[in-house]
Amino acid sequence: MIPAARFPRLRTGVPVLLLVFLSLSCGIGGSDFAGGGTGGTGISTGAISGFGSVVVNDVHFRTDAKTKKLLNGVADSSGRMDNNIFGVGMVVTVRHGTGDNNAQVIEYRDNLRGPIAVIASGSDNIIEILGLSVVVDDAEIFASLRQDDIVEVSGFADNAGRIRAAFIFSVPPPLPPPVQEFEVKGFVSGSSSTGFRLGPLPDGSGTTVMISYPPGGPANGTYVQVVTTDQVPVGGGITATRIETLAARTDFPENAAADLEGLVTTPWTGSVNDLSFAVEGKRVQWNETTEFMGGGGTEEDTRQSNRRVLVQGTNIGGVLSAARIIFR
Repeated sequence: MIPAARFPRLRTGVPVLLLVFLSLSCGIGGSDFAGGGTGGTGISTGAISGFGSVVVNDVHFRTDAKTKKLLNGVADSSGRMDNNIFGVGMVVTVRHGTGDNNAQVIEYRDNLRGPIAVIASGSDNIIEILGLSVVVDDAEIFASLRQDDIVEVSGFADNAGRIRAAFIFSVPPPLPPPVQEFEVKGFVSGSSSTGFRLGPLPDGSGTTVMISYPPGGPANGTYVQVVTTDQVPVGGGITATRIETLAARTDFPENAAADLEGLVTTPWTGSVNDLSFAVEGKRVQWNETTEFMGGGGTEEDTRQSNRRVLVQGTNIGGVLSAARIIFR
């Protein structure tokens, strides 16, 4: 992979990393090897903001020959430097030792990969891939994209079920060019005998696309990867050639301490902590001991849809109980 900073524009057929900054103001200096999140959380999910180690959620995670590095399910054993394996903006999950920031596993999975079918400018610049919408906040990058470019996208789900891109990668066509496969990941909803709907939010709200698949497919709420040879939805849907069940990046083990970066997909609407607040579709709860930090933020700031936050806490009963909420 070629570092994005050298190539401000996409060129079809050439692998180029592109960044959509999403106000990624995390300081690369961050914690400077101070330990992960809440003092060594063990799991940290967020966008890579720098290298010299791998920087995620303001923490420098040390890597060495023992660190397992996964890209879309495939382990990289090339021995390359971290910045030649990963790119700034990639949303990854880092697993590290309790009480330290030595990365044991760094896992990257894209949100989707396929040809750009629609390019629409406006208050939000949007591209459409496999029936799902991707918001491209960087105007220069948006202007460089072309219809039918095949791209890989990594980013955060917003409250409308769109992906706000933090990373875009131009995928070269296969050589020779047989039938090409594309893929999209998301949560299953509306499952029936003929298929299901797929979207970025676990409750099935927001933008979704119909997936045609034989009976006996995945259950509602399951996070899956759908592989297809369709370049665009046909009759409002795409046909899956195969489906793989995956763990969502918001899936944490019970009682695990975790850091989660994302956008407020469901704003706090109550007058008490009533679990109405969600980040990336993950329910978040706080109490009187929760710290609110960053930009003078308070609990009232959780009423803002699509506000970028970092939640540090413990997963209890499928809910992330927040020790700290940091506003970006």
